[in-house]
Amino acid sequence: MFQTMSLLIQKHWLEYRSFYWFSLILLFMGVVFGAVLVNSLSLPLKNDLYNYLQQFLSQFNSGTDITARQIFLQSMSHHAAYIGLMWVLGLSVAGVPFILILLFLKGVVSGFTIGFLVQQMGSGGFFLAFASILPQNIIVIPAYMIMAVISIGISLSIIKHLFKQSRSTPVPAVILRSLIISGGILVLLSGAAAIEGFLSPVMMRSVIDWAI
Repeated sequence: MFQTMSLLIQKHWLEYRSFYWFSLILLFMGVVFGAVLVNSLSLPLKNDLYNYLQQFLSQFNSGTDITARQIFLQSMSHHAAYIGLMWVLGLSVAGVPFILILLFLKGVVSGFTIGFLVQQMGSGGFFLAFASILPQNIIVIPAYMIMAVISIGISLSIIKHLFKQSRSTPVPAVILRSLIISGGILVLLSGAAAIEGFLSPVMMRSVIDWAI
């Protein structure tokens, strides 16, 4: 079984590795764009965002009504919606650009958040970003990349099925396989949601008490 899985993963990588590299570059570009975007904000807007951040951190450190379970469920809902949207876009021939846009936006949000925290709070902001963003994104970013490539693979299979004379492309099998993989990705993302709900708040409070 493990040998079969290994062969399937190897085959998938060889077939779609160029898409994985492109997705990685796209994410990196999004992070850079998000970080640069911080510098383009007007000073009043930066001050408003910083005041909101300070208020949030103060309330967070003194205790909030939101429980770890609620954060976990909200995070899972967000991930499920993101993965579901990518999968649906994969069923559309015209959905590939939007899949790539979603991936790019993930990088932009991460880059903007890190850039803003570091610019406004210095080393304390860096450690806060490390505690609040990095742990779950170790899982989230690869999961989103895999889902993006799987969705693009669905689109390519449908295109081949529509425009080739041969009808040998097993589109239903590709869709079924993508559903199974999507389920596996959601299981992985449940781990990321658990980190975000139960671990990250503890790390954030430690950073706030120590560095901010």
